[in-house]
Amino acid sequence: MNKSEENNFKIKTINLYVDDLRDCPKGYEIARTVEEAIKYMTSYKINILSLDHDLGMDENGNLRKSGYDLVKIICEKSLRANKIYLHTDNPVGRDNMYYTLLGAKKHKIIDEDIEIYNYPITPNKYSDKL
Repeated sequence: MNKSEENNFKIKTINLYVDDLRDCPKGYEIARTVEEAIKYMTSYKINILSLDHDLGMDENGNLRKSGYDLVKIICEKSLRANKIYLHTDNPVGRDNMYYTLLGAKKHKIIDEDIEIYNYPITPNKYSDKL
């Protein structure tokens, strides 16, 4: 395969916003569930990943998998985003996601060059927090 043919098969790079309620920021694709997020993460290169923790309930009233569940899957499957931001308002969930990601970097479970931020990349119109 020559370079021209290779370029035709490059995987598209996207920004991914994982949240069950918030509006999707401009320039992002939205995943409302962990399952949707995994489909994006295994089909595209992810530049920026922005995570909520609490992802609501399913149609039967059961809690859906959380952003923390997604973080564990990212670690288990060595999925990648260049930058990961945590936009959740759940302080315990934020800490669980943040410190799990930092530990995974330290122990080389995920790529060491992934940037991890313990705050949102976009303003949250549903709270006073940035």
